[in-house]
Amino acid sequence: MRGKALGLWAAAIGALALAFGLPLFVETFFLVELTVYVVMAILALSLALVWGSAGILNFGQSAFFGLGGYAYTIAVMNMGDSTVPILIGIAVPAVFAVVTGYFLFYGRVSDIYLGTITLCVSLIFFNLINSSGAEYRIGIAPLGGNNGIPGVPPLNVPGNPERPLDFDEMYMLSMVVLVLVYLGLHWLLATRFGRVAVAIRENELRAELLGYDARLVKLAMFTIGAGIAGLSGVLFAAWGSFIGPTMFSIFFTAQIIIWIMVGGLGTLAGAVAGAVLIQWLTTWLGETKIADTNIVLGAIFVVFVLLVPRGIQPTIARWLAR
Repeated sequence: MRGKALGLWAAAIGALALAFGLPLFVETFFLVELTVYVVMAILALSLALVWGSAGILNFGQSAFFGLGGYAYTIAVMNMGDSTVPILIGIAVPAVFAVVTGYFLFYGRVSDIYLGTITLCVSLIFFNLINSSGAEYRIGIAPLGGNNGIPGVPPLNVPGNPERPLDFDEMYMLSMVVLVLVYLGLHWLLATRFGRVAVAIRENELRAELLGYDARLVKLAMFTIGAGIAGLSGVLFAAWGSFIGPTMFSIFFTAQIIIWIMVGGLGTLAGAVAGAVLIQWLTTWLGETKIADTNIVLGAIFVVFVLLVPRGIQPTIARWLAR
């Protein structure tokens, strides 16, 4: 256990060193591309918590990601300063998760129906945003419809909208957030609450017979995951200076699932690795046009389900243990 903790802190320190040291040696263009990998890794951690640790089959994690991005965009366009909009981008998906999760968990919806409902919620948001025209506004922020919202203001120094973060600072901030989320989730899963959540994942009935409220624990994990996904949506919108309805699309929803399956269901490090690898592959396929991205990702999903069901990180760990 002590060796595992030392390894965790060593990885965190190494990631922070990479966050602040890499901008000294590489060009800004590389950091801009790397930032989106980091943001997607944060999103992957949110589903790794909800699905891998809590056992909640959520096929609509992209809905929380999109809600966070849109909430931040609308708020920052109306307020100017990004400090409060960041909190709004986290709070809106978290509150939505509380409301939705209450009916799902306290209504005793089974796993397969829960997955179907969460997927439908994501598709509903996609169609709502996609069908809204430029005439629809919230304050001065246009929803943009299928064209999305361009010109999303970047993050700024707290309380100083005249001092936006540059690309290097955006990369460093994203890396720091990734490390904090990763360490925070490790801490959460090591607490009594986290151990109860894992016990509910393994055998919900047994945990309830021992006196634990499985519905409340699952709702809490669902909400925490939604808040983290919303935070990643905020960073994505600020990074790309654009947000569109594709954040809610079924393709993006499936892609998040593939990240977790490739990296290793039930692991946090595997989720990060899976997100980075698949995101890099998607970008490379889009640039080279060698093959259709959807076909390649579908083939990868089938291969991992049939041949490497544990995912990359658990499989490698098993080989090393042998």
